[in-house]
Amino acid sequence: MKYPLALLIAACPFAAYAQTSASSVNPFFEPSALPYQLPPFDKIANADFRPAYEAGMAGQRREVDAIAQNASEPTFENTIVALERSGRLLTRVSKTFSNLNVSNTDDEMQKIEADMAPRLAAHQDAINLDPALFARVDALYRRRESLGLDAESAQLLDRYYKNFVRAGARLAPADKAALKEINKVLSSLTTQFGQNLLKATKSGAVVVDAAADLDGLSAEQAGAAAEAAKARGLAGKWVITLQNTTVQPPLEQLKSRALRERIYRASSERGNGGEFDNTGLVSQIAALRARQAALLGYRNYAAYSLEDESAGTPEAVNRMLGQLGPAALVKAKSEAEDIQRLIDAQAQAGRAPSFQLQPWDWPFYAQQARKARYDFDDAQVKPYFELDRVLRDGVFFVAHELYGLAFKERTDLPVYRSDVRVFEVFDADGSPLGLLLRDDFKRDNKKGGAWMDAFVDQVGLFGQKPVIINNLNISKPPAGQPVLMTLDEVITMFHEFGHALHGLLSNVRYPTLAGTNVPADFVEYPSQFNEMWVREPAVLAHFARDYRTGEPMPEALLQKVLSSQTYGEGYGTAEYVSAAMIDQSWHQLAAPDAPPAAGVMAFEKAALEKNGMAYGPVPPRYHTPYFAHVFSGGYQAAYYAYIWSEVLARDTGRWFHAHGGLNRANGGLFRDKVLSRGRTLEPGVLFERFYGQPPDIKPLLDYRGLVLPEAKPQ
Repeated sequence: MKYPLALLIAACPFAAYAQTSASSVNPFFEPSALPYQLPPFDKIANADFRPAYEAGMAGQRREVDAIAQNASEPTFENTIVALERSGRLLTRVSKTFSNLNVSNTDDEMQKIEADMAPRLAAHQDAINLDPALFARVDALYRRRESLGLDAESAQLLDRYYKNFVRAGARLAPADKAALKEINKVLSSLTTQFGQNLLKATKSGAVVVDAAADLDGLSAEQAGAAAEAAKARGLAGKWVITLQNTTVQPPLEQLKSRALRERIYRASSERGNGGEFDNTGLVSQIAALRARQAALLGYRNYAAYSLEDESAGTPEAVNRMLGQLGPAALVKAKSEAEDIQRLIDAQAQAGRAPSFQLQPWDWPFYAQQARKARYDFDDAQVKPYFELDRVLRDGVFFVAHELYGLAFKERTDLPVYRSDVRVFEVFDADGSPLGLLLRDDFKRDNKKGGAWMDAFVDQVGLFGQKPVIINNLNISKPPAGQPVLMTLDEVITMFHEFGHALHGLLSNVRYPTLAGTNVPADFVEYPSQFNEMWVREPAVLAHFARDYRTGEPMPEALLQKVLSSQTYGEGYGTAEYVSAAMIDQSWHQLAAPDAPPAAGVMAFEKAALEKNGMAYGPVPPRYHTPYFAHVFSGGYQAAYYAYIWSEVLARDTGRWFHAHGGLNRANGGLFRDKVLSRGRTLEPGVLFERFYGQPPDIKPLLDYRGLVLPEAKPQ
C-alpha cells in the first residue's frame, strides 16, 4: 500500500479560488457533482492539473495566513479546526493526480510530478515553519488541559503540536532555511527514483523469441505474454513483464533454466547502472535524510521516523528483526535442503543436469517440492481462483459476514480506464457508505505491486464519504479468457481490501485523524488481519470453484491447500526480513557514513552479512536500487511495519477464533474498536482496548510455522 502521510491540506471554500483563474471549466475548481464526489475522470485533462495546483496552493496560503495573523486569542476552532478546513482544492487535485500518476501515468504527468514535487514541499514547509502559526498552536497545546476538549479533539491538538515540532517549527531561522532546502531536494530525488524505477521495470521486461521457451506456462499466461508483446509492437514474440519484487511469478513454472536466469537477472539488476541508474539517487537520499534528522535533533533518520511509530525506537525494530531473521533462515535452509535433494535426484535419474540451487531455481523447484509433499501445485488450484468469483464470493462475502456490507457494481459512473470497476458500498442498514474502485491489471504505465489509496477521504467535518481504490498487478489475459489468480494473488486481494475497509469504515470527524492516517506499523494491521480469511476453510470453500463448471474445489484438494500454508514461509519471511534490515541499515546511518553511488551495493551486501542474512539462494525481496517503498513510497525506515503489524493481526486472528470466528458480533466489535477509529487514539491504545492485553508474537510464529532460536545464556 502507498502509505497516506497526514498532510495539512484538507479543506477550503470554492469562493477563495474564484479569482485565481479566469477559467471556469477546470473540473477541480469546485467539488465534483458526482456521487460521493467521485472525480469526473471523463472531464479531467492533464492541462487541468497545474492550474489547480497553483490555485490550491495560493488559496491555502491565504487561509493559513489569515489563521496565523488572526488578532483574536487562539481557540481550538479558530486555529486547529480552521487548519483542518484549509486547502480543500489542493486536496482534491493532489489526491486525483497522485492516484492517476501511479496507476495510469504518461510522460506529461511525470513532468508535472517532477515540477510540482519541490514546490509542494516548499508549500508545506511554509506552513509547518510559520512562527506565528506555530505560536498559536503552541499556546493552545500549553493550556490543553483547560480547553474542555472531547477526546477526539484533544488527540487532534496533540497531533498538530507534534507534527509542527517534528517538521522543525522550533528550529532557529538558519536551521529552518537548511531544512527547507533539504526537503525541497529530497522531494525531487525521491520523485526521480520512482520515475526511474517505472522506466527500468518497463525496459527490463524479457523478450522471448521462441514459444518453446515458455514451456511450463499455462495457455492463459502465454497469451498474456503475447498480448504484452503486441502492445510493444513485437507481434509474434512474447514479453515477460516485471513485477516490483526481486523474484518474478513466472519463475515458478518456466522449465527453461536459462530463461529463468534471464528473468531473475533482469529483475535483480534494475536501477543498478545503465540509463535508469538509481544508485546515485540512493546515496544522496540517504545522506540528506540523515542530515534532516540531525537538524531536528536525532542521531539518525530511523530514530526520527520511529519515534512517531508504534515501535518507538530503532532498537525495538532491530530486536524484532533480529529475532525473526534467524528463525526464518533456519527454516529457509531446511527448505533449501529439500529442494537440493530434489534437484540431485532428478540429475541422478538423468532427467536434468546437476547444479547448486540458485535464486532463479528456488520458485520452480519449491513448487515441485511442495507438490511432492502435499500432492498439488498452483496449476491445479488456479482454475478455482477466477478473479470475479474470488472478489464476490470471497472478499465481499467476508465483508458481508463480518460487517453486513453489500456491494453494487456501478457502470454509470466515469472511470479513467475501461477496465476499472466501481462498486457502491452499503452498510448493514442499507445506508450508503462510499465507493470502491478496482484497478486489477498490470500495464507498463502503472507502478508495480499492490496498494490502496483514497480519491476522497471520509471526513465527518464535511459530511464527506470515502472513495477508495484498490490496485493490483495481475497479468491481463486475451479477451474472452478467464482471469485466473495464483494463491498469492488471492491473498494480496484480501490484503488490499483490508486497507479498503479501514478507509470505508472510518467514522472520524477530522481529516488528519481519519481512515488510514495512522502510523505505518499500524496501517498494515487491518490488511494483514484480512488475509487470514483465505485460510479459513468455510471462506475458501465458498469462493474456490472451478470457473468452467462452478463445481467447488474437491475437499481433498482443499485440505491440501490448507495444510500447505506454512510451506515456504522460511523463504518468504527471510526475503522480507532481509529487505527490512536493508531499510534500517540505510536509515540508521549518520550523514557522513552514506556511501557514494559506487558503494551502494557493497553497503547493502555488508548490511546483510552483518545481520546474518546473506544467504545466496534467498535474495532480499527488494534490492536497494528498486526498493520503492523506502526511497520513493513513504515507508522510509518503516518497511518493518508489515511484520510488526502482522503480530497484531495474528493476535486478532486468535481472538476471532476464540470468540466464534466469522460472525457479525465479532466483526462489529473490531469495526467499532479499530476500523472506524482512524488515529482518534494512539495505535497501542486502540489495539489493547480491542484485544484486552499487549501483543504477543506467538500466534505469528504459529501462523508462519517458525520457531524462535533459544536465547543464549548471558
